[in-house]
Amino acid sequence: SGGNEMSLLPLARRTAPDATLLALRGRSTEEGVPRWFRRFGPLSFDQKDIASEAEALAAFLDEAERVYDIDMARSIFLGHSNGANFLAAFLLLYPQRLRNVVLLRPVPVLTEPPAADLNGTNVLLLAGEDDPFRPQAEPLLQGLTAAGANARLLQVTGAGHDLSPADVPLMRNWLVETA
Repeated sequence: SGGNEMSLLPLARRTAPDATLLALRGRSTEEGVPRWFRRFGPLSFDQKDIASEAEALAAFLDEAERVYDIDMARSIFLGHSNGANFLAAFLLLYPQRLRNVVLLRPVPVLTEPPAADLNGTNVLLLAGEDDPFRPQAEPLLQGLTAAGANARLLQVTGAGHDLSPADVPLMRNWLVETA
């Protein structure tokens, strides 16, 4: 929210200095700000936009795998706020497509999450200790876990909804554990 495809690159680089990074931008906009999908209010989301954008991402990933020979099983997807929420929705709408996902300050956005098989999917959820949306991360964790994901929710001490330097060591540790 309020960022663009370049916003997470410094955080990703600090977390995994030797990784090859690919940054994507959401195609929706809200008040001139790029987003992955539109919202109607703080916790009310455009379900049709989510589904449409998830379909577009699935098509992009198919093409990226084919053209660039990207191994999705080894790739790690990172999203913050709207991007994290979108990735969480994508996991449920297109199960088995992503294997390793980091969700920074996520909330659940699907009003009717579909049944999904997320066995073999690793998910790290990082919720800011002072984030007003922090309580929403727990139901998301429960939904992902119920779908079979190996999901872990960690609280980032002293952090709000914005990114924090404290995110980096938590992500690094998770990368080592899931490698």
